[in-house]
Parts: sequence; structure tokens; C-alpha cells
Amino acid sequence: MKNKSQENFLIRFIKGVIIALGFILPGVSGGVLAAILGIYERLLHFMAHIRKNFKADFLYFLPVGIGGVVGIGLLSKPLEFLLQHYQVIVLWGFAGAIVGTLPSLIKASTSKSNRDTVDIIWFFAMLIFGGLFLYFMSEIFGTIPANFLGFTIAGILIALGVLVPGLSPSNLLLILGLYSPMLIGFKNFDIIGVFLPIMIGGIIAMMLFSKGMEYLIDNHHSRVYHFILGIVVASTILILIPNPRIPDSISYAGVGCWTIVVSVVMFILGTLLGLWMSTLEEKYK
Repeated sequence: MKNKSQENFLIRFIKGVIIALGFILPGVSGGVLAAILGIYERLLHFMAHIRKNFKADFLYFLPVGIGGVVGIGLLSKPLEFLLQHYQVIVLWGFAGAIVGTLPSLIKASTSKSNRDTVDIIWFFAMLIFGGLFLYFMSEIFGTIPANFLGFTIAGILIALGVLVPGLSPSNLLLILGLYSPMLIGFKNFDIIGVFLPIMIGGIIAMMLFSKGMEYLIDNHHSRVYHFILGIVVASTILILIPNPRIPDSISYAGVGCWTIVVSVVMFILGTLLGLWMSTLEEKYK
């Protein structure tokens, strides 16, 4: 029993590290990763009914939380370096990983009811209109100062990225001008200036929106997942399209044949990684 308990702790810790990718990688949703890894619905129920089975749920998610913090701390510095020097290769690898998760999400979308015409309309509406909204978001909202209030807003968006699978908070933070300052704060372990306001914002969002999201999942499961699929596909396309309105947007200036070849290879490897991650949901559900 002790070995199994240690194994489960380690598995949940690793899941936390993986979910941390959804906090800091453009185009990746922590909610999608949580759903793929089989802990999304339990997390949503825990946040919506935090006083019910608090001890058991807290102990279950403790290693996930530890893994998330460790993942952010470990990944922020190399990610900043890779995005600075190999942006195109890295982002195509990210896109491949997201594409690899799509079969799992498509399967989940019809797990409780058959797909109908309204579901298809939801998907294409979010693919087209959601994509256009994300692309022009910087013109709509402008940029937000990288201060305590700004990072509190970042925390709210990160939490929404967990509550709403398919929503990539990093995409939104890129558009709002908070992504690079947040990554630097994570790399430097800026507890007061970055971690604390993000934690506060995350708690606020979890408390305000978890019950509503649980209701939607329970009562409109297929609609929600087709909404998610539309956003996932749209945001994946957008991270590969240059946007002159966003300073950190992908740029193909000076890209040569070697970069193109490596980017294609990384896309394929990312897709295989995404497919493998999807199998973990069934194995460790």
C-alpha cells in the first residue's frame, strides 16, 4: 500500500508539472491538460464544493499543486531562452502537442450524448468568431500594466484557463502584454510581485466561476466541449500566425530551410506527445 501511495503521489506530482505547462505555454490550456490527465472534473467539483470532502480532496490535489509550482519554476527560465532563440521551432512543437490532444477531446465531447447540429454550429462559431476575437483582442482591450493589479488579472485568466478547458491563458496574456513580465517574474521567483497577485486572482476566479462551470459541464456537456474544441483549434492556428499587434507573436522573418525542417519534426513529435498524454487519462483515470 505504501508503494502504491507513493506511486500515486508521484503520478499526481508529474501531472501538476504537466498542467503547469498550461500556465506558461502559449496556446496550451491547463484545463485541457487537466481533462486529458483525468483530474479536471474532480478539480472542478472540489472548487465548487470546497467544504465537502475537503481533507480528502486537499490531500489528493496537494502533490498536483506542488508539481505545478515546481513546473513553473523549472520551466520558466528554459522556456524564456527557447522562445527567444528558437521561437518558430518551439511554437510549432507546442501546436503539435495540442493537435495530439484533439482525438481525446473529440471523444470526450460525445461521451454523454451524441453530436447534433447545434454542437456543430457551436464548434464553427467558436472557431471563426472566437478566433477573430482573440486575434483582435489587443485592439479591443489594449495592454495592461505589469503591476500587482495586472498580475491579479493574470491570475484570474490563468484560473479560467483551468476552469474552461481549451482557453489558453498564455495566449490572452500575450495579447494583453503581461506574458513576458510574468515569465520573468516566474524565472526570478518574484513571490510578492508576481506569484502572490496571481494566486489571489486565481482564488477569486475559482470561487466565483467554479459552480457555474460545473453546472454547464453537468447539464450541457456536449455543448461545452464543442465550444472548447472550437477555441482549441482557433487558438492553435493563431499561435502559428504572425500578429503585428502582439510584440511576442510568432515571426517568420529570416527563417531558413533548416528551421522549417526542424519545426515540422517538432510538430510531429509534439503530436505524438499529445497522443501519448491522452492515453494517460484512460490509464490513470
